[in-house]
Amino acid sequence: MEQRVTIIGLGVKNLKASTLFYEKKLGWKKMASSTNNITFFQLNGIVLSLYPREKLAEDAQVDAAGNGFKAFTLAYNTRSKEEVDALFEQLKKKKVKIVKPPEEVFWGGYSGYLADLDDNLWEIAFNPFLPLDENGNTIES
Repeated sequence: MEQRVTIIGLGVKNLKASTLFYEKKLGWKKMASSTNNITFFQLNGIVLSLYPREKLAEDAQVDAAGNGFKAFTLAYNTRSKEEVDALFEQLKKKKVKIVKPPEEVFWGGYSGYLADLDDNLWEIAFNPFLPLDENGNTIES
């Protein structure tokens, strides 16, 4: 198996509301292949999909309840601490749920967390050990 991720799929309670969150709060653009049943956002080399939670659980043949901490986070890395702070200021103005404001962290970086409408955690971080190329992809230093 090749080492890659193609799509990250999030099961959401309300597809329309979640799609609007990513469009209006984060400023992302839907892919043309999105429909009334699923939303796709092209990231840098990965697609994020939003799909109704119940239908996603049914497709995977698992219980849809899944409450509490999901034991994973999604991360958006920046090129500087200042960029982290600027993003959090913008998101705060848009009334995005800030779970943890940005701060210096134990591993040597700078990060904070926000939650989407389904409480999926997004870390926004500056990681000095994983610089980004011009497309926002991490490169080994």
